[in-house]
Amino acid sequence: MPFDLQPFLKGQLLELRPLRPDDFHQLYAVASDPLIWEQHPSKDRYKEDIFQAFFREAMESGGALIAIDSRNGQVIGSSRFHGYDQHKSEIEIGWTFLARSHWGGACNREMKQLMLQHAFQFVASVIFVIGPQNFRSQKAVEKIGAVRAGSRPDANFVYQITRG
Repeated sequence: MPFDLQPFLKGQLLELRPLRPDDFHQLYAVASDPLIWEQHPSKDRYKEDIFQAFFREAMESGGALIAIDSRNGQVIGSSRFHGYDQHKSEIEIGWTFLARSHWGGACNREMKQLMLQHAFQFVASVIFVIGPQNFRSQKAVEKIGAVRAGSRPDANFVYQITRG
């Protein structure tokens, strides 16, 4: 069975569905907050023209998901599956961002748990590639059980969770 990079996933707090072209304005309304990007390598992603390129890449990736708050139907962020490697039995989860109104709560945990449950139907390992200055994301993946497994030549850290 091939890896479904754009599933429909539903939890108690949020639902994830494939990103669509008509999601741009609602997702940009979330992404236009400069504080979301302050620890990312692309600190100016809150600017519309920069975010347009990010959104286009997300659409072209074939693995982008939009996150919707189940309580009110509001778009609150997005994430992606990327780099499926059948031989390594591995996939990356990344490019995740959430509205600040949903930071520090259970939404990021639920989003990652839904994506991990889906991924582990197809692979034995999930990785997260995180910039060395992105302390929020590093702590967030550690909270869900990821361990630092090394770094890339571009100095980004690689965290990993294996199917258990």
